[in-house]
Amino acid sequence: MNIVKENDSISITFTGKLDNGVVFIEVPAMQPMKIRLGDSELPPSVEMAVVGMQKGESKKVRVSPDEGYGPRIKDLLHEVPRDTFGDRIDPKPGMVLSQKVEKDGIEQKVPVTVIEVKEDVVVLDYNHPLAGHHLTYEVTIVDIY
Repeated sequence: MNIVKENDSISITFTGKLDNGVVFIEVPAMQPMKIRLGDSELPPSVEMAVVGMQKGESKKVRVSPDEGYGPRIKDLLHEVPRDTFGDRIDPKPGMVLSQKVEKDGIEQKVPVTVIEVKEDVVVLDYNHPLAGHHLTYEVTIVDIY
């Protein structure tokens, strides 16, 4: 009997859902994802949960915010001047935009969510979109290498 062990390479299908049932990621059976356990491609609690599973076996795994994308951090809400967007973007609450940020001298783009649009400023949330959420992954082992 072949079972998943730490550091194995496996093919999996999975669906990730929020508590309200909204699917935030889906890897269908037609296109399984190949991962190596320990490479942090999934939250650690999901990787740990598949250890001991067999090919064809399915499991639901609940992930807390601390195990997933962390808690929501109020300090990551920022007001930016509305004219920052110029004529190219008309920000609306709920929109997800890409913003350049610099950390440790390295510039990168991150997703930000428009929280509120005021007359002169736009409130942006720099938290990861899944921060603060409990997540449920439904995982199926397709193959073990």
